[in-house]
Amino acid sequence: MSKTFNFYCDESTHLQNDGMPYMMIAYISSAYSQLKQHKEHLKLLKGKHKVKGEIKWSNVSGGQYPYYADLIDYFFATDLAFRSVIVKKSQIDDTREGFTYNDFYFKMYYQLLHHKINLEYTYNIYLDIKDTISHKKLATLKDILKHNSSIRNFQFIHSHESSLMQLTDLIMGAINYKLRGESKVIAKNKLIEKIESHCKTPITQSTPKNENKLNLFHIDLK
Repeated sequence: MSKTFNFYCDESTHLQNDGMPYMMIAYISSAYSQLKQHKEHLKLLKGKHKVKGEIKWSNVSGGQYPYYADLIDYFFATDLAFRSVIVKKSQIDDTREGFTYNDFYFKMYYQLLHHKINLEYTYNIYLDIKDTISHKKLATLKDILKHNSSIRNFQFIHSHESSLMQLTDLIMGAINYKLRGESKVIAKNKLIEKIESHCKTPITQSTPKNENKLNLFHIDLK
C-alpha cells in the first residue's frame, strides 16, 4: 500500500526588492496517517501554555519561550521533517538575457520539491496563500511539476488553517534570523540554540543530501 505525505510550504524574504539578503523556501512534511496525532498534540501544547493565535517566528518572546521550546522538541521527537532551499540574493544575476526573477523563484520551488519526492509514494502539496495572484503561482507550480505523477494534489490554504504550516514559518524564521546575524531577542537566540542542539550541522550550512529530519540546501550560484 502506497504511503501518502503532506507538504506544508512557505517562503520567507523571497521578494526581489524587500531589502533582505536571503531567499528561503521551505516545507514541513508529515505522513498522512500521522496528521491527526500532530494536530491534536500541537493543540494540546497551545492549551498547556495558554497561548492564542498562530505559531510564528515573529511571536517568539521571553514569555512564550517555553511554548516554542516545546514545539521544537516535539518536531524533533516525531516523524515530521523540514526542508529548505536558501539563496543569497546578491549572487542572483538578473542582467542575463532571458532571465526573470520570477522564473528563478519557481526554479527554487522545483529544487525544493522535486528532489525529495519518492515516486513510490503520493503527495499533497499545500502552499500559504499570500496575495491575489496566488492562483497564477499555483498554475505555474503545477506546470513545472506536471511530469511528477506522485503529486496528487496542489492546494493553497491560509496559514491560520494549518498548525504544521505555521511550524514551517517558525523553523524557517529561526534559520533566516541566524543567517542574517541578528541576536537582539534573547528568546529567539535560545530557540536557535535549541534547534542546533538537535542538529549535526550548523543551520547556517548545507546538510548532507541524505539528511531527512532538517534538510538545508544552501544554493551557491557563483
